Amino acid sequence: MDDEFAKLIRRVNQPRVVIDNNACEDATVIQVDSVNKHGILLEVVQVLTDMNLTITKAYISSDGGWFMDVFNVVDNDANKIRDKEVIDYIQSRIEIGAGFVSSRRGTVGVMPSEEHTSIELAGTDRPGLLSEVCAVLADLHCNVVNAEIWTHNTRAAAVVHVTDDSTNCAINDPKRLSTIKELLRNVLKGSDDLKTAKTMLSAPGVMHRERRLHQIMFADRDYERIERAGVRAVEEGRSRPQITLLNIEKDYTVITMRSKDRPKLLFDIICTLTDMQYVVFHGMINTGRIEAYQEFYIRHVDGLPISSEAERVRVIQCLEAAIERRGSEGLELELCTQDRFGLLSDITRIFRENSLCIKRALISTKGGKANDTFYVTDVTGNPIDPKIIDSILAQIGHTALQVKHNSNLAPKQPHQETTVGHFFGSLFKARTFQNFKLIRSYS
Repeated sequence: MDDEFAKLIRRVNQPRVVIDNNACEDATVIQVDSVNKHGILLEVVQVLTDMNLTITKAYISSDGGWFMDVFNVVDNDANKIRDKEVIDYIQSRIEIGAGFVSSRRGTVGVMPSEEHTSIELAGTDRPGLLSEVCAVLADLHCNVVNAEIWTHNTRAAAVVHVTDDSTNCAINDPKRLSTIKELLRNVLKGSDDLKTAKTMLSAPGVMHRERRLHQIMFADRDYERIERAGVRAVEEGRSRPQITLLNIEKDYTVITMRSKDRPKLLFDIICTLTDMQYVVFHGMINTGRIEAYQEFYIRHVDGLPISSEAERVRVIQCLEAAIERRGSEGLELELCTQDRFGLLSDITRIFRENSLCIKRALISTKGGKANDTFYVTDVTGNPIDPKIIDSILAQIGHTALQVKHNSNLAPKQPHQETTVGHFFGSLFKARTFQNFKLIRSYS
């Protein structure tokens, strides 16, 4: 009865999305008002990031059973959203997602498809791992349609969509699926895996791929840092996110974060907080040219703030991992060529033979074309010798494979202090939420 009543309330109070190009000089302002439910913030942020919109600022408030957020967004060229069709699509996506999709733990409203078989992988990262996986799939006549691979803290996770090479359809034969699963598990085990390698076949399209990768790595406890020769030194040279937690009496835990800004940063953080069963009641996000500042007032779904030092440490570790997983250290290589069966196996084999380590990869095919992006380093995580790069380009073809960006060669930017400060600090001195009415007048 409670669930039916909640559905009735949501239907009577349908979400309202207002998109305004006049309220801000340099961004499109999106305001979302809705009945609150766990996961709604993630659903809204996911819609915006899936459309490759950059969130430059945001104000979050969800007390008293009502959800009201304001987002400042721009497109990939840092311009306002002017296209009427795009604006209408954003509005309909958010309204449908926030109003009528039930809150499902571990899923985010993506329609199932029978076009491919989804394979999830988790295991210890090592040089050449992706090449070995691709070789096994090719031997089993599985064509990789699209995939995403993340590595972090000696762990690797992947979500791979494959079809049968002869039919270009999903693979449904139970015996063949069992063989695929067993052989891939053997590859992932390696010779020195400290944890159990995992291979799972899942219903295609049910899970948002990037959220699923966060969940796989979280379940694999990649947030527990492991010392390994040559790896730790490279990690220490990177700019680590600064995360602090502070309890305000018995009301909230306040999380403040400073980190290097990048696309989908907010999505990754909200993803992790949601899957750890925390609710963001209030928050503020502000991004500069280099740095992002975020502040959240949270409680656990049981209504309590963080109550122990062990829990505090774990939340910090998990948020650090969420920020670092998508970090794109190293050389960015983009492959754009005619797709064919076994192409990915051949490309990753060439990388392996030249001692390249794939830190992250995004594989996609559309209209007979392969469009793949790889982030690579040498086996110790250091920059790659330019002669090796030239050799690889010669083998694959300069028109097919191009160097897009090398983060290892980018000059270090000086640290810049943000002038934002603790935006909500003064609001909570009186322990009242009347001040949040100011946010509504923002747009």
